[in-house]
Amino acid sequence: MSKEKEKIDAAMIREMAALLDETGLGEIEYETDEVRIRVAKPGAPMTSVMAAPALAASAPVAASPAPAAPAGDLPGTVPSPMVGTAYLTPEPGAEPFVRQGDVVRKGQTIAIVEAMKVMNPIPAPRDGTVTKIMISNGQPVEFGEPLMVLE
Repeated sequence: MSKEKEKIDAAMIREMAALLDETGLGEIEYETDEVRIRVAKPGAPMTSVMAAPALAASAPVAASPAPAAPAGDLPGTVPSPMVGTAYLTPEPGAEPFVRQGDVVRKGQTIAIVEAMKVMNPIPAPRDGTVTKIMISNGQPVEFGEPLMVLE
């Protein structure tokens, strides 16, 4: 590989990062026969979107995820404090931290959100009863997305 091909195209990376901010996308990728550049925000789930190379750089398409119920719509909602992958069990095959109808104490772990390969326990913000679990095990979650409802 020549030195010319080994150079990082910093301008292209900056332009792609600006497109991420502008469009609200979590990641963007550009590929030619000579180079492949992928820019992603931390914690963004990887997706597979195929586009013609000419279109990939000039006309990114914003994804429109299904709108989640805002955390403020349901009293007692426990929102996700970060973007990541939510888990209802401490490990595969284990019993869930909580089930619908369980009584929990403030500080008790009710779920885990994995972000950047770090498992972050989600504590119950108050004593209460789990009336609704709004996520499934292994589901990607956004910041502020409702995880559970405690009453």
